[in-house]
Amino acid sequence: MEKKKIAILGSTGSIGTQALEVIEEHADKFEVEVLTSNNNADLLIEQALKFKPNTVVIANEAHYKKVEEALWENDIKVFSGTDSLAQIVEMESINIVLTALVGYAGLKPTINAINAKKTIALANKETLVVAGELITKLARENGVHIYPVDSEHSAIFQCLTGELLNPIEKIYLTASGGPFRGKKREDLLNITKEQALKHPNWEMGAKITIDSATLMNKGLEVIEAKWLFNLKPEQIDVIVHPQSIVHSLVQFEDGSMKAQMGLPDMKQPIQYALSYPYRLTSKSPRFNFMDYPNLTFEQPDKETFKNLALAYEAMDKGGNLACILNAANEVAVDAFLKDKIKFLDIAEINQKCMEAISFIKNPSYEDYVKTNNETRVFAEGLVK
Repeated sequence: MEKKKIAILGSTGSIGTQALEVIEEHADKFEVEVLTSNNNADLLIEQALKFKPNTVVIANEAHYKKVEEALWENDIKVFSGTDSLAQIVEMESINIVLTALVGYAGLKPTINAINAKKTIALANKETLVVAGELITKLARENGVHIYPVDSEHSAIFQCLTGELLNPIEKIYLTASGGPFRGKKREDLLNITKEQALKHPNWEMGAKITIDSATLMNKGLEVIEAKWLFNLKPEQIDVIVHPQSIVHSLVQFEDGSMKAQMGLPDMKQPIQYALSYPYRLTSKSPRFNFMDYPNLTFEQPDKETFKNLALAYEAMDKGGNLACILNAANEVAVDAFLKDKIKFLDIAEINQKCMEAISFIKNPSYEDYVKTNNETRVFAEGLVK
């Protein structure tokens, strides 16, 4: 494969730092062209000095001077602000844009990257949750490939390789169940953020870890899968698999099923998205069947973990409802992490926003922006 120049949006987060480990391991195949961060100026400087990108962007303009002074002698261009973040993906030299930003912030840069005909390695599921119809339409019109980085969607993608002519009957997205699997609502009344941040299998950022604990992360993945694989809601199911070895499954029309398996390790799907269609060597630990003599599966509890049911409702109704759900959830999770609300309040706020904000059946990009802003204001009011 030819050497590829990578732009990592969100290089200081969990996905971004692991992507840099992949790039370092395969320095003959990948080169860092752009690094960006929202607030973590110190780590961004450290990464830039090590990987020598063409350009870095610090979204928070308050940190611009610090980053610029640290890098100017190294001939690394430094920009700041969210507009720069959205524009930098249009650089002619970039081959792949890895969108590892958290939440709604990933939407505009991803749209710009698609319009600039860049290959997308998508770790920002909210982009397809908020505006899946718009994003997939733009990708088709521009002939752009979107390769999933989420472990579950990467698993589906890998299972579909070589199956172009064989229609999907159903997919199963596996869920670990998070730290509170088996708990009922009365058990979750006084959950602390410290408890919610202890995921049993994966090491992730704070937002996605809380989403995993509420099953919202799985709900967002269900909506993302609809758009990535052009599926109907009834073709997407969730199954709880506590060991996180089977990353997801595809069922075909003849009843046969394909699963992608391996130890919980985000570097594998990151690497596959960057190297597709090639599989590169990896130093990651190998799976040993004797370490996992029992793989178990169970139904998710949508009554206790209401967010998963809300996500299915948003997917069924379409329009801007998933945008409402995502915006409400971002506000609610942030409030929980700041000890402003309780764990179960997250789903309650999400539901109230879905009921209160105006539904738009066929939203434009401007409608998504307005819906996002309106929902955030309403959700903030509920927090207070």
